[in-house]
Amino acid sequence: MLKQFDSSYAGHIDLENVGYGGTPINDRRYPNEKLATALGKAQSMAVLMDRLGYGSFWMAEHHFQPEGTECIPNVLMMALHLTHVTKRLKIGCGFNITPMWHPLRLAEDYAMADILSGGRVIFGVGRGYHTREVESFGAPLLDQAANRELFEEQVDIIFKAFNNESFSHKGKHYTLPPEVPYRGYALKELTLVPRPARLPVECWQPIQGGTQRALDFMAKHGIRGVIGGGSAEGGAVHKSMVDFQAAYARAGKHIELGERMALGFQFYLADSLEKGLKVAAKYYEENMKMFGELRLVRALTDEQIEIMRDPKRAPTAKLPRIEDAVKAGGFLTGRPADVIESLKKLEERYPGLDRVTVSLSVGVPLAEALEQLEWFARDVMPAFKGAKVEASVMAN
Repeated sequence: MLKQFDSSYAGHIDLENVGYGGTPINDRRYPNEKLATALGKAQSMAVLMDRLGYGSFWMAEHHFQPEGTECIPNVLMMALHLTHVTKRLKIGCGFNITPMWHPLRLAEDYAMADILSGGRVIFGVGRGYHTREVESFGAPLLDQAANRELFEEQVDIIFKAFNNESFSHKGKHYTLPPEVPYRGYALKELTLVPRPARLPVECWQPIQGGTQRALDFMAKHGIRGVIGGGSAEGGAVHKSMVDFQAAYARAGKHIELGERMALGFQFYLADSLEKGLKVAAKYYEENMKMFGELRLVRALTDEQIEIMRDPKRAPTAKLPRIEDAVKAGGFLTGRPADVIESLKKLEERYPGLDRVTVSLSVGVPLAEALEQLEWFARDVMPAFKGAKVEASVMAN
């Protein structure tokens, strides 16, 4: 049963001239004062969501993006700030890109955020997908096997630090503590100071390829899975749901289908399906221009990616269209009743699923995003018993 609705925001500023016929993603450049507006945009969205009864607001860690698409480099710092301007809303790290951190610094920073926020910051880990980001911090990404190996060792260390009063680790990339003398004794163990106040730590991770190795690793640590960002469509979702459940079973943990998971959707409400398709198309296309280049849309060919860089060819070329995404189930648009119907079917299929994330595409300006989030809370969320917004909250 759906009990919670979240929303995510990767940190895009208000973009102009969006869509396949708009400015190519690599041609966008913005001054610092414009890029910094992503922080205020996040705050405006979080404050509204807190008032409207959303469960969690997720942000993504990204670096070095003068194109204005993902402009929040430290989600833990931003999350802690947002807990000071909201009352109930949880703030999710979706995700901390672990290969760009020392694992103990990440563990310490989260522990502080957990304590200072009273448990309102949610931990999340990811491997990264921007070579410009990960490789610039000295970690591998072009070498996917090396990236996976480093990530797994880092996450093992983080959970050792969280769950033990003292710990040690010896692996390929880290020896912790180092074998050095300290105050007259040989250093053998470390203690994370402080450790999180709430154990076990709730941790989330995106599911992309969904290999058995990746899912087994998540189950080992009790990590929850997110399928989203427009990929929540087609048979791939059901396979990920089944495979995730099987991984937990191999770890000796029984979960219902959909339990410990969240599905993410792009959405845009309108007075009719036709109007939704028409208005949201340019935002969907900008989203595709952004993520298609990064090989996060597996069906795209090299030729299609090249065409998307050309605003003269792209509008009439054979490229992914919003109609296809709506048909496949990854983009929700139309009247609130249409969206409710789609989500009710999802609820029936996955009895363990208790939350979904509904997000605006890259390029949706702040004013429009706030209107959409308020409309969704008013006319969609109350249709789900577990997620009904209190009348007192809605009246404010």
